[in-house]
Amino acid sequence: MHKLLASTYKEFLLLTRDIGGIAILFIMPVVLIITITIIQDSSFKAIGENKIPILLVNNDNGLVSETIINSLTESNTFQVIQKNEEEKAKELVFKGDYQLAIIIPEKLSTDLEKKVNQNVESILAKFGLEEEVGVKPKEKILNKEVRLYFDPATQQTFKSSVKNGIDKMISKIETQSIYNAFQEQISEDDTEAVFETDNFISFKEIVPKQGDKEMIPNSVQHNIPAWTLFAIFFIIVPLSINIVKEKNQGTFVRLRTNPVSYATVLGGKTIVYLAVCLIQFVLMLLIGVFLFPKMGLPTLDVSERLPNLFIVAFFAGLAAIGLGLLLGTVAKTQEQSAPFGATFVVILAALGGVWVPVFIMPKFMQLLSNISPMNWGLNAFYDVFLRNAGFVEIIPEITLLLSFFIITALISIIYNEKKNAV
Repeated sequence: MHKLLASTYKEFLLLTRDIGGIAILFIMPVVLIITITIIQDSSFKAIGENKIPILLVNNDNGLVSETIINSLTESNTFQVIQKNEEEKAKELVFKGDYQLAIIIPEKLSTDLEKKVNQNVESILAKFGLEEEVGVKPKEKILNKEVRLYFDPATQQTFKSSVKNGIDKMISKIETQSIYNAFQEQISEDDTEAVFETDNFISFKEIVPKQGDKEMIPNSVQHNIPAWTLFAIFFIIVPLSINIVKEKNQGTFVRLRTNPVSYATVLGGKTIVYLAVCLIQFVLMLLIGVFLFPKMGLPTLDVSERLPNLFIVAFFAGLAAIGLGLLLGTVAKTQEQSAPFGATFVVILAALGGVWVPVFIMPKFMQLLSNISPMNWGLNAFYDVFLRNAGFVEIIPEITLLLSFFIITALISIIYNEKKNAV
């Protein structure tokens, strides 16, 4: 125990003498999490609160186009700017001045009315409800096409959202026109309602509750766990550099002249750097609870979650340290450990769902994400933050994180012993 405490004290002194390293370990994660959260929260507000200016060329000037314009305006998502020329609107969008232009075709309202009346008359005639005065040839009415121009830099998710919204809007207009046509044909009194045109099916989101309080996720609850985990795993860079530096300076050679095992040396590093990981975690929580509300961001709710959050952070820190110990043991120079460690953390973050949600990845990448310790830690954090899970529910994830630490630490010790035995 005395040797472990001495090794721990040595690591503490080395770390505290490197003021620049400490600044990087604590200040950079803070800057990262504040920047990412502000950007993501602003993107949510851009969709939910700020109106996106779009161009609209109305070649119809009828009831249908009026309904489309009113629906777009009332959605509180778009600021509709009307233009007269399609080519001008297309040019502005393709130059990147606007994200979207909607072109409403000519005679959309009149042709839709004619088409619906033709269909209704055909149906009523089959049931004998339409008087046949003579056989009239049906006028050929071509299908109409609402054209959409998107800025080439627009993301696919925005395109899909807009197209689905407009498709739903057009379908509602067509359905309403069919109801009105039937009502005009079979109702003697125009004021009498034959059909109820209100939506019969609606959607309601049911959110989890804690007591009487609804638990509505926000950008802070998503970003704090993800980027805290990213910062924790970045500990492998200074840790691996520390090990490589001691090997190159001959520190390990001097330690081997004393009865100190490599496991004891790694134990001292584990204790010190685990403390650093937990301090990072506490700092992130304090930012979410106290700083973010003053910046106009949602408050991080940690009520009744702190014990489980610290358990997840503890085991996530162990997994990160295990990886750092292995990298520092295997690497021969700082030029090997630093770039590889930084790049590998980014790869693990991408696989783990920090950058992109796992569920939208290709199937092969979804399977591959299961081997990323960041994925285990992120799922455990989300279980506690967003799913209100207890200790029992996070046991599988923290078991995987602990196993990862034990395996990487054992490989480091065995590799070092075999290397020095040769």
